[in-house]
Amino acid sequence: MAPYQKAGARYFVSMGSHHDNFFLWNSKLHPWNAVQVGPHRDVVGDWQKAAKKLGLPFGVSEHLGASFSWWQDSHKSDPTGPLAGVPYDGADAKFAALYHFPAEAGDKGWYSTNPRWQQMWFDRIKELVDNYHPDLLYTDGGVPFGNEVGLGLIAHYYNESAAQHNGKPAAIYTCKQKSNGRWSEDLERGVMPGINPYPWQTDTSIGDWFYNKNWKFRPVVWTIHMLVDIVSKNGNLLLNVVQRPDGSLDPEVEQDLARLADWMAINSEAIYGTRPWLIHGEGPTRAKGGHFKEDFAYSARDVRFTAKGDHTLYAFALGWPEDGKLLIRALARVPGVEAKLSRVQLLGHSGDVSWTETPEGLQVTLPAQKPCEYAIALKLTGENLRAFKPEPAAPTTVTVMAEPTGNFTLAPDDAELHGTGIKTEAQGGQPNIGFWDSAQEWPSWRVDFSRADRFNVTASLATVHDGAILVAEVTGQQLEGKVSPAGAWDKFAVLSLGEVEIKETGLKTLALKTSDEASWKAVNLRWVKLERLR
Repeated sequence: MAPYQKAGARYFVSMGSHHDNFFLWNSKLHPWNAVQVGPHRDVVGDWQKAAKKLGLPFGVSEHLGASFSWWQDSHKSDPTGPLAGVPYDGADAKFAALYHFPAEAGDKGWYSTNPRWQQMWFDRIKELVDNYHPDLLYTDGGVPFGNEVGLGLIAHYYNESAAQHNGKPAAIYTCKQKSNGRWSEDLERGVMPGINPYPWQTDTSIGDWFYNKNWKFRPVVWTIHMLVDIVSKNGNLLLNVVQRPDGSLDPEVEQDLARLADWMAINSEAIYGTRPWLIHGEGPTRAKGGHFKEDFAYSARDVRFTAKGDHTLYAFALGWPEDGKLLIRALARVPGVEAKLSRVQLLGHSGDVSWTETPEGLQVTLPAQKPCEYAIALKLTGENLRAFKPEPAAPTTVTVMAEPTGNFTLAPDDAELHGTGIKTEAQGGQPNIGFWDSAQEWPSWRVDFSRADRFNVTASLATVHDGAILVAEVTGQQLEGKVSPAGAWDKFAVLSLGEVEIKETGLKTLALKTSDEASWKAVNLRWVKLERLR
């Protein structure tokens, strides 16, 4: 635990149970737990003791809600080959507690509709809450199973925390659903596009989610840039530090933790206890925001801001400028600016730096010697520092332009996603739009048609369900197609939706929606293509 704390960790989260339905806590409700099977130790309890010893708040992640659907294939058998018809382990009564009971036909969503399983989930996560009193509880998905079950568990968690803290709850619940302040929204491997008024969290990893020798670890510069960007937008970074199967760390991971600790020793005051400024940052690199969007080529021209009250402002440059000069346009001395800047310092540098306020921005001349690698932080002090007049960042909505052939490819990363569950992910090593479980959610694209034309519209889709009907809507025209099951979420097939005619040029919105709620079955979408017919 000590290297994590030295590297900057201010809270620690242990896995409680993943989709495998194996509990890492000492459970009286479920025999498949780490005390009775495998290591024969209370993994959650041991991590909690180590965290509390160093004064770190302790959290637990639960992925149990989706376990019921994930394990249903265990009740099947090979359809062909030498073991055709031989039941998998899920059919063995002695493994029933691990693999769950069989689901009803059609019960294949991320969260099961089975009330028996929903009650089991409630009871088991309640046991985790009641026995360990975690400071943070993370759910991998949206609020599980609707109001009575999911919100009931969250209410119990908050009330239990209040009972532990003299009537004042000190617990944080986080899940992948917007909350308007009821809990902290979590983004998996992604960031917000800008400042969020409510606290939020990114959960990501320096490698795979588990020890995968085929993955290269992220460099420490990536971790630092993610951290700075997230904090500037009112978020927290929950970072998975990949362990070997025996719990030890690879030498390069230990080295990167040490480098992170060195950087934090200089720059932590610009991270901890700060709040967002008027804007999160400036520069050419802008994040669209959302799940599975975390790779950005930042440079010294990209600046991120944090603040402490009206008298202290921090400006991070995500690189070192070759000419040793920084121009921060958000701090321009223009008419109407009432902020009074009195001092500019570079964290890690013993003396002051030279600076000039201009109508173009704050011009800073840096010292010859860098105080640290990866990102540097200027500390600006003065009066009324929230009275600058920075220009708002340009919108991050993507406009899809025609290819040289005149065709269009509408990719997952270019879509605007409408809803709380639908998000981008990766299936088969390529991006796709997934978790599309609700008929009330849909993706759309902004397309720039530079000339009138006719197009054949196709989509690449994968699903295990039968009966889903998709409708493409553009310029008042609707194209409809029925999705055929491919048998797996990563087996994509092309669906023809028909022809569309664009009569007027300019920006148009193409949306992909459901035919009706009754026919809807979840699908994964890899792309939509518009191919010219003339």
